[in-house]
Amino acid sequence: MLRHLSIRDFVIVAALDLEFDSGFSVFSGETGAGKSILIDALALTLGARADASVVRTGQSRADISAEFDTHAAAEQWLDELALNVPASRAAEAEAEAGGTAHAPARSVMLRRVVDANGRSRAFINGTAATLAQLRTLGEMLVDIHGQHAHQLLLRPEAQRELFDTHAGLTAMAASVTCAWRDWRAAVQAVEQGLSRERELQLERERLAWQLAELDRLAPQPGEWEEVNHEHRRLSHSASLIDGVQSALAVLAESDTALLTQLTALISKLRDLAEIDPALDDALAALDPAEIQLQEAAYSLSHYAQRLELDPQQLARVEQRLDALHSAARKFRLQPQALPEEHVARQAQLAALDAATDLDHLRALETAAHQAYFALGRTLSQARAQAAVALGAAVTAGMQDLSLVGGCFEIALVPLPEGGAHGLEQIEFRVAGHAGVPLRPLAKVASGGELARISLALAVIASAASLTPTLIFDEVDSGIGGGVAEVVGRLLHQLGRERQVLCVTHLPQVAARGDHHFQVAKASDDTHGTLSTVTALDRASRVEEIARMLGGLAITATTRKHAKEMLAA
Repeated sequence: MLRHLSIRDFVIVAALDLEFDSGFSVFSGETGAGKSILIDALALTLGARADASVVRTGQSRADISAEFDTHAAAEQWLDELALNVPASRAAEAEAEAGGTAHAPARSVMLRRVVDANGRSRAFINGTAATLAQLRTLGEMLVDIHGQHAHQLLLRPEAQRELFDTHAGLTAMAASVTCAWRDWRAAVQAVEQGLSRERELQLERERLAWQLAELDRLAPQPGEWEEVNHEHRRLSHSASLIDGVQSALAVLAESDTALLTQLTALISKLRDLAEIDPALDDALAALDPAEIQLQEAAYSLSHYAQRLELDPQQLARVEQRLDALHSAARKFRLQPQALPEEHVARQAQLAALDAATDLDHLRALETAAHQAYFALGRTLSQARAQAAVALGAAVTAGMQDLSLVGGCFEIALVPLPEGGAHGLEQIEFRVAGHAGVPLRPLAKVASGGELARISLALAVIASAASLTPTLIFDEVDSGIGGGVAEVVGRLLHQLGRERQVLCVTHLPQVAARGDHHFQVAKASDDTHGTLSTVTALDRASRVEEIARMLGGLAITATTRKHAKEMLAA
């Protein structure tokens, strides 16, 4: 749940630090005092969009941070992204706060900074994060019901999303959507195959002819370099033979060969070294030279034995070079790229074969169609069960909200061909009084009825949710009197299980709060208009409830009434 909210230079808030506890907390104040600004600031830490207008006039940036207690799902998500505070650090923080280090309370700190130029930065436990990550984590921690939520109920997609979320069918509905997209893609593939059958067939024939030519050529990786090397060797065979024979003659085969002269020289010096050992160093230097000359002569002799004029092989190599070069010109690429082009054309032909195989495409379409409708029927069955339960719960809630005899129903309108979100359309239907037929919500509900039905849905949906913190931002607008007392009681009951924060203008709702914060606005020449928040004690709550009851003129009667409401 939300433990702490810190706001700096946000709209008309200069500096604000609020501590929160469990139960039902209410925020009240004059219209325009900035009650909803607090919700907007918190929403920024949960990943809402921001621009430069949220920065207080004259300041360089707005800085908002919120600390939450975490739960198992949030802990797992934080651990997977390495965004959690290590247990050792949590223990140290607990010890510094006077707690026990062996059982630290795990929490998460969300922070959002918006510069005056509109640039935004986000942090989770001090680590830079994306807005998508803030939103994902925020949905695990807080559920905000805005003051215009009842208007959204008039939209069919909002009705579907609310219903699927309440019923826990979001994941199943997402699977159905994916299956629907796969099916539609398969249908489109068949349609394209039929409409482009002639065009694709011509393209396939052209590609098959090109591939057949490449198949006959069969270019191999590295072949162009190898053939060029072989061509150079064969075309210069005569020069190579003459050069090698000349080299052999100089080294070993002529009367004045280097090797013969060097051997005689070494023999003579060896005799002289017996007379004067000082010649040993010269002999030691000449011995390796003799060995190297012998190795060179042997290598050249071996090469000469393999080297011969082969006009036929040269002709074959020149023919291969010409074939590779001609194919490269035809396909407008470098000769060394022919092997890759061969593989690419094979893949293209396989793709075209698949695109023109209408029987195969129709089989894929049938399989995708069956998979979609199988998932869709499973979703429809789950929706049918959930619709009965939620309809009965909202109908019961309507009785408490002065819609006695009213009835609420969730209709599943079949779609013969299905749709992206299932085999039916979700439609909220309502009868405001006994004996009145059920009709679509958008056509029959007045503003007050719509607000009450929306509130009943919000409370019931929140009770089924696992989100630990629930925020209601003036969702009680459009109601009053005895209905307001029921609303206050419902929210107070919800606060026994969750942390509930509510911005309200109704004294009947405010009186039910376990904790009460007053939002006020003041102006001066130095700081301009600023909004402040004060936690109220018992006496100040009486004054605030009296103000909400009687306006500016607070009398003994209104104070008495306020005390009675708080006592109740």
